[in-house]
Amino acid sequence: MIQGALAVYYREILIMRRRGLRLLAGMAVSPVLYFVTFGQAIGRSVQLDGISYTAFLLPGLVAMTSMMQAYSLASEINIARFYFRIFDEIQAAPVGPGGYVLGEVLAGTTRGLTAAVVIAIMGWLFGVGFHAGPVFWLGSALNAFCFASLAVALAMVVRSHADQAMLTNFIITPMAFLGGTFFSVNSLPGWASTLLNVLPLTQASHVIRQASLGLPVDLPRLAILAGLGAACFVLAVHLTRKVQD
Repeated sequence: MIQGALAVYYREILIMRRRGLRLLAGMAVSPVLYFVTFGQAIGRSVQLDGISYTAFLLPGLVAMTSMMQAYSLASEINIARFYFRIFDEIQAAPVGPGGYVLGEVLAGTTRGLTAAVVIAIMGWLFGVGFHAGPVFWLGSALNAFCFASLAVALAMVVRSHADQAMLTNFIITPMAFLGGTFFSVNSLPGWASTLLNVLPLTQASHVIRQASLGLPVDLPRLAILAGLGAACFVLAVHLTRKVQD
C-alpha cells in the first residue's frame, strides 16, 4: 500500500512542480482580492469578536484557500479518468484502493498546505500580526486532508465535468462563504449557527483562528475535524474500491 501511495503521490508532485508559478499564482489571486477588498478597504475600522477584521479574516482565508486547493484535486482526477485514462492504468498496476486514495489525498493535502503558506506570507506582507505555531499548521493540514479525501470520494461518483461543477456549486462554494471565513457564525440565529457549526470548514476556521490569535485551541473542534477527515478518507477508499470492482 505504501509503495503504491508513494508512486501516486510522486506523480502528482511532478505535475505540481511542472505547473510551478502558475499554480502559486492561482492560489494567491482570489485571497489577495478578498484581503484587499474586505480587509484593507472595508475592515480597517471594523472589529469582529474584539479583534481587527484583518486579523479575523486572515485565518479564514487560510482555511478557505487550503480547502479549495485540496478539493481541486477532484477535477484533476476526473481529467485523468475521462481523458487520459490514467485511472485505468493505475487499476492495471499493483496499486490497491487504499494506496491510490492515500497517494491522492497526500497530494491534495500538500496543495492545501502550500496554499496556507502562500496566505501566511501574504499576511506578513500586509503587516497582519498572527501566530503561525504548530496548531495553526495542524489545523490547516487536517482541513486540507479532510477536503482532499472528500474530493477523491466525490470524484469516484461523478460521470462528467458537469456533475463535478454541480457538486462544487452545491457543496464547496456555499461552504466557502458560510463556514466562518468572512464572519462569525455565532452572529447568526441559533438554528443557523448550529447548522453551520457542523461544517468541517467552520471547525477549521475556528481552530486556525484561535491558533493565529495565540488563544487556547478548542480541542473538541480539532477532534471533530480529524474525525470528519478520517470518515471522508474511509468513504473515498470504499467508493474507489467499488469503481475498481
